[in-house]
Amino acid sequence: MDEIIEILKSLDYSPLWISLKTGIVATVLSFFLGIFAARKVIRCGPGTKSVIDGILTLPMVLPPTVAGFFLLLLFSLRRPFGRFLYGQFGLRVVQSWLGCILAATVIAFPLMYRNARAAFEQIDVNLVYAARTLGMSETKIFWKVILPTAGPGVVSGTILTFARALGEYGATSMLAGNIPGKTATISQRIAMVIQDGDYLTAGIWTVIVLIIAFGIIFAMNMVTGRKMKNVERW
Repeated sequence: MDEIIEILKSLDYSPLWISLKTGIVATVLSFFLGIFAARKVIRCGPGTKSVIDGILTLPMVLPPTVAGFFLLLLFSLRRPFGRFLYGQFGLRVVQSWLGCILAATVIAFPLMYRNARAAFEQIDVNLVYAARTLGMSETKIFWKVILPTAGPGVVSGTILTFARALGEYGATSMLAGNIPGKTATISQRIAMVIQDGDYLTAGIWTVIVLIIAFGIIFAMNMVTGRKMKNVERW
């Protein structure tokens, strides 16, 4: 027990803050992009929908290292697009925190998109028709009728998105590397200490991740439960 306390006191908590910041930013980006993509895709024809849906879902079925490899090819300073971003805007993706965000967003985005799309497709269209007869604009219908009705599914997608972004390892390692205090996330830290044979420190980091994940899921489930009760009452 004393050894664990000493490790906790001497532990470098920068991977925790990097992971949390990356997960929050990636979740926010995936939330808005996923909802936007879901709304656009469900309005497409069957053929177009199948193609676009396959492209947007692809990062979820690919090994993370493969997705990271494609991102590295795209954003490397040796490639035209990577040189353009760095030369015109001063944006360096490879070996940077921006790379962490981009990798986590690409990997976690399909979870937000799939859950949002499923939630939107289950909405009763009569609600939309009723709102239109009341003179509501399409934008107002979306924010006042569609999104609240699809709330439980959207919240579930947000939970899964954050959990996936928080634990992302493969694509992040490929694109952002493992720079202490800059791009080293909890997952990368656990892998490094295991390679060094320090299983006690790896166990402590694992417990920290479990506590964070359980706390977030519990809080989100409470919110989802309240929304479901409101929907049932309505």
